[in-house]
Amino acid sequence: MGTAPIHVDASNSVHPRATQAELRAKGRKLREKYPRSSHGTWKAPRDRRDPVDLVEDANIGRLPELVPIRHGRMMLSPFTFYRGTALNMATDLATTPATGIRVQVCGDAHLGNFRLFATPERRVIFDIHDLDETLPAPWEWDVKRLAASFVVASRNNNLSEQVAREAVLNCVRSYREQMAEFGSVNVLDVWYASFEADTLIKNFRCKRHRKHLAKRLAKVRERSAFENDFPKLTSGGSDPKIREHPPTIYHWRKAKYQGAEAFYTYHDTLPSYRRGLLNRFELRDFAIKVVGVGSVGTACFVVLLMAGPEDPLFLQVKEARASVLEPYAGASIFPHHGQRVIMGHRLMQSSSDIFLGWTSGRSGRHYYVRQLRNAKIKFEIDRFDSSHMVQFAEHCGATLARAHARTGEPATISGYLGKGDIFDRSIADFSIAYADQAERDYEAFVKAIHKGRLEAFVEEK
Repeated sequence: MGTAPIHVDASNSVHPRATQAELRAKGRKLREKYPRSSHGTWKAPRDRRDPVDLVEDANIGRLPELVPIRHGRMMLSPFTFYRGTALNMATDLATTPATGIRVQVCGDAHLGNFRLFATPERRVIFDIHDLDETLPAPWEWDVKRLAASFVVASRNNNLSEQVAREAVLNCVRSYREQMAEFGSVNVLDVWYASFEADTLIKNFRCKRHRKHLAKRLAKVRERSAFENDFPKLTSGGSDPKIREHPPTIYHWRKAKYQGAEAFYTYHDTLPSYRRGLLNRFELRDFAIKVVGVGSVGTACFVVLLMAGPEDPLFLQVKEARASVLEPYAGASIFPHHGQRVIMGHRLMQSSSDIFLGWTSGRSGRHYYVRQLRNAKIKFEIDRFDSSHMVQFAEHCGATLARAHARTGEPATISGYLGKGDIFDRSIADFSIAYADQAERDYEAFVKAIHKGRLEAFVEEK
């Protein structure tokens, strides 16, 4: 007879760890208190805060000159509004049912945060990319934000409600089945798991999509950072500087001094062997670079370093603020939000950037640092057709399950989810209802702009 596996907890006491069968039984037991069907409804609470008030709350502490750009990007469509309102949805998710099982969550798991990027070994993988809001919290919150994003994105692309629902069902089914698989293997097998770009591309049913992605992947693999980023982002010949493109890339006098000071503090957060690598590069330029939708207005910089005339390194220094989940899931154990973010990367991603580190500015702002591009391939979500949307949902669901399984008990979550589609259909119902809510909030947001309550600047394409 085999012995039960041993578990050492934080107090260093040693005790038998539950078997996978026991963990699954624990998950099934949770259905009595939290029926899977209970996740299927969304009804705004009577005391729900005004969505525009929450947008204004999220603007506090941002660079005021960039806030109109943030609003301009959010007003383009209900989908860009959804991407920019992680705080709004966090506030709503805190009122929805949750089993009490906590994992390291993304906190902003919409489909735009899943993409291809290179590992330190130069493999290209599919994974969650942005983890600015990461925190230990209920796993359901990520699933619901991701699932509802497929409905909002499908409507944005003029796809049918049937396609939107099918995408959600595919996403959640994939999450459930992948979680079941991780709940039946060894812990290290979960940590070694990754989703390779070649496998993802091969699995796309549409030949046109396969060829398009394969072509983009081949270009990424054959180009160096010099060939890809250097000519587009710099000017100045023998004395290269970051090329300005106001109002989204520009030099700021304070950034040159405050940014350089913060950059050298970042150096000390790297492991010693990676400090040696960084020391081979010379800091050449520092500029503000406006990125994304939800991040617009936070202090984000691009740094140019050179190890030789044709040997550049571009780093992104990105402000890390308190997670939008903290009021509802509790404060991070890390006193520095940059450290919170990079620890989230290391916990949730199957492979993370070798330059991940954190630092603080003279003003007291927290930052984290990573490579600016690192062979990243963003998906053209606004061009997805029905086939692409549904299949992308499958990949995102499986990837989220892998990320959650690394820090949670996949067998317990799997035991709760079960083998049937009750949870899948419940989340589909929730997603459609919440997409309706997001569209109503978007209308209120646009109305606030037209009335002059909020200022918006729409950039030229």
